[in-house]
Amino acid sequence: MGEVETVAVVCKAFGAAMQEKAEPREEGRKMRTATKTTTEQQTEGPALVSDTSKSTSAPRRRTLARTVIVSILALTALAAGGYLAYRFVFARPAIPLNMVRLSGRIEGDDSAVAPKVTGRILEIRVREGDSVKAGDVIALLDDPQLHAREQQARSQAEAAAAQASSAQQQIAVLNDQLKQTELQTGQATLDAEGRVQQAEAQLSSAEAQLAQQESSLKLALYDRDAYTRLAKDGAVSERQGKSAQTTAETQEALVAAARRNVQSAQAAVNVAKANLDNPAIRSAQQAQIRKQIAQQEAAIASSRADANRALAQLEEARENIRDLTVVAPFNGTIATRTAEPGEVIQAGTAIVTLIDLSKVYLRGFVPEGENGRLRVGQQARVFLDADPNKPLGAVLSRIDPQATFTPENTYFRDERVKQVVGVKLLLKDGIGYAKPGMPADGEIEVDAK
Repeated sequence: MGEVETVAVVCKAFGAAMQEKAEPREEGRKMRTATKTTTEQQTEGPALVSDTSKSTSAPRRRTLARTVIVSILALTALAAGGYLAYRFVFARPAIPLNMVRLSGRIEGDDSAVAPKVTGRILEIRVREGDSVKAGDVIALLDDPQLHAREQQARSQAEAAAAQASSAQQQIAVLNDQLKQTELQTGQATLDAEGRVQQAEAQLSSAEAQLAQQESSLKLALYDRDAYTRLAKDGAVSERQGKSAQTTAETQEALVAAARRNVQSAQAAVNVAKANLDNPAIRSAQQAQIRKQIAQQEAAIASSRADANRALAQLEEARENIRDLTVVAPFNGTIATRTAEPGEVIQAGTAIVTLIDLSKVYLRGFVPEGENGRLRVGQQARVFLDADPNKPLGAVLSRIDPQATFTPENTYFRDERVKQVVGVKLLLKDGIGYAKPGMPADGEIEVDAK
């Protein structure tokens, strides 16, 4: 017998019971009439009273029995109605064989946007919920030390270029001297005194340059020692310590070159004085000039190397300054803001959290036994609790390689059934409506068993 037929039979029985319930009312009326008649006949004798009592007790018993039957039938009808209401209204329909259902929450992959350098936050241009595009400015930082390093590197580059230019000019002067010496080799020593004076002037210039370089060396050695101690204590970066050490080494080389220049100038003075007695020594003077030209060429090469190194440091400083501007790495929406203007943050400390709402997914779990029916790329549907009647297209994008929520070693079948596998359903529809944290249900289309 079907469920509908069962309901019909119960309703028919309930109608019959209601009809029988009306019959005791009629008999009760007749009983009241009989009782009245009995009262009137009490004068007729004891035998008549006894017969009347027996006739009135029998209808009462029948009325009580009928009332009990009606109550039982009413309860039966009520139970049948409740069952049908649960069966057709509240009961969840059976899961189709070609469908795997799961529940979970909408999630998305976020990115912590942080600066590459340390600095004080001057401005943050976004707040939670703002949409940004790749390259948009998120925050501006400031670090006076970076600007000072840029200025220092620029000064070093300019100084190295000036030294190279000066050495090039000195080579031109030495070449002129060499030509003059070659022309005057056969002449008398009339101009020997002038050459002695010139050599002495060059010696004075070389000595002055040496004194200047030695003063710079003392300052460089002091900076090297100071920055080395500060670097060991962590007060400055290791790169600053290395830079101070490199500057000291470069200055030592310049002092050595200046000393060689003094020696060369002294030799030129001696040669000039020797020419007063022996003009034949002029040939040695020519060789000395050639040697000086070679030294100046070496100095030019060293200055160019220093200039290139300073330019590299300048470019590094400019790059660090550019890193003070924090930009969005991709299109997305600001999820959280973890810093405020005026704060000093270290390199790598997040300022905001950025999430791409166009790539959200439903994160849920399915029984481990259903894992064999799943594969990446299967079509799926997602139902948000906010609008459960509107399915959103999705695709199975990930299946966890291992089951979770169970002990590491499972030896019994009942425990294996409790294992679940995490999956991700990447949404193709509902972009902007499905947001991380929203509860949702999902259905994955699979092959029927």
